[in-house]
Amino acid sequence: MTFGSALIGQTEKALNAILERQLAGTGITEPQWVTLTLTVTGGGTIDRADLIHRVSRATQISEASVAQRITELTATGILRDSGDGHVQVTDEGHRRWTQIRAGIAPITQHLWGDLSSDDLAIAGRVLNTVLNRAKAVLATP
Repeated sequence: MTFGSALIGQTEKALNAILERQLAGTGITEPQWVTLTLTVTGGGTIDRADLIHRVSRATQISEASVAQRITELTATGILRDSGDGHVQVTDEGHRRWTQIRAGIAPITQHLWGDLSSDDLAIAGRVLNTVLNRAKAVLATP
């Protein structure tokens, strides 16, 4: 298949299906996963407004929807509202994140671990160009 929207779309769907398989039975949805991951990789404690903004930018979903995902994760004990405008990952949240990441890591290694750094750099540049252009399209009414 040649490079184009069909290839990008099929790749995205396949990768998302792999993620959904890893999330099955964890009680965490894909949007919650992104929220949890950005909290963990943000140091485990992050400003709520910053988290909402970062997740919204990463997922292209509304800030209100992201706030709802934070509320859901807080209700399940994966995140905690620190009461000072920050959100924290709980021990349970970190345990689940680590468990899911451990399942994803070998799959990721299998998918592109043997590709050359030059190929990965080119793919990264192309996908970032397409992503930035898509975001520009979305930013115009």
